[in-house]
Amino acid sequence: MYRCVACDRRYEETAAAPWRCECGHPLDFDRDPLPRDGPPETVDRDRGLWAFDSFLPVERRVTLREGWTPLVDAPEWDCSFKLEYCFPTGSFKDRGAATTLSHALALGVDHVVEDSSGNAGAAIATYAARAGIDAEIYVPADTPSGKVRPIERAGATVRRIEGDRQAVTDACIDAVEAGDGWYASHAYQPAFFAGTATFAFELCTQREEAGNWIAPDAVVTPLGHGTLFLGAYRGFRALEAAGWIDDLPRLYGVQAAGVAPIADQRGSDTAVDVNTAADGIQITDPPRGDQILDAIEATGGDAIAVDAEQTDATLDRLHAAGFYTEPTCAVAPAGLELLRERGEVGADESVVVPLTGSGLKK
Repeated sequence: MYRCVACDRRYEETAAAPWRCECGHPLDFDRDPLPRDGPPETVDRDRGLWAFDSFLPVERRVTLREGWTPLVDAPEWDCSFKLEYCFPTGSFKDRGAATTLSHALALGVDHVVEDSSGNAGAAIATYAARAGIDAEIYVPADTPSGKVRPIERAGATVRRIEGDRQAVTDACIDAVEAGDGWYASHAYQPAFFAGTATFAFELCTQREEAGNWIAPDAVVTPLGHGTLFLGAYRGFRALEAAGWIDDLPRLYGVQAAGVAPIADQRGSDTAVDVNTAADGIQITDPPRGDQILDAIEATGGDAIAVDAEQTDATLDRLHAAGFYTEPTCAVAPAGLELLRERGEVGADESVVVPLTGSGLKK
């Protein structure tokens, strides 16, 4: 079953089920699978993120062996980077695409639609191709060819839409409502967040000591729709509920200044100019904004915003240090420095920052 946490309505899991609740809120799975035993002595990494299937509400049906991205030291930032750009399509969105298309196959879906400025579209198109499902991806008309090309090469149909990012979403939703396909949305589809939760499972496994899985003190992620931020929160929360970790890490989301609705609600965005460097997270009204704010409160974290100058400077530093990322993911390490300046993250605390997208996509 799907459940709306806002009004407690429930819906059967079918291909014809609504993509959001009647009240307008996104839906979630009405089940929270947890393993009965403690952490295993060994984890089969050859199964990719599906090594954690005891936590997952969907069964593996589509895979490219995604997962187990490297966790490496980043001494210049005094933290660890988890290289989420080491995925088949070059971004962490493959986590959600694998579980979303697996769920679509289980429901008998034969055509999916998605709206995306790039990475999510490439991931959905690629995993749809792997699943043998037709895909249509709605993108802004001015999306760079480097981000559209992987979508087209995967055999998906690209729909270029004039107007702002919201116009793209509206056009896609119109198509869904007209019956043109199943909405494989990285903002709404609960299966997508089940996939991004595996970030937390992997991370705590990689930090294992003497058989104990250990969460860091803090995790700092880019924040737009919240697909990684919320997925990580749900993953850490599941591990805590299972008794596999003792405490939740504080979660910090870093937004693009000038288009930072969560940071604004937290009183952290006073920018006048828009951070145009971080176009991948310029989301004015994230559908799961209430859940993002709840996760911040539950973990004692925060949401902040960084500007284009900070983003560009950090991107240059990342590239010079051997981390070939796209501009948007540079907001997270830039945000970490700001959090340290504010005293919100201590010098002696363990911190992990995901680098979410490859610089090969331009």
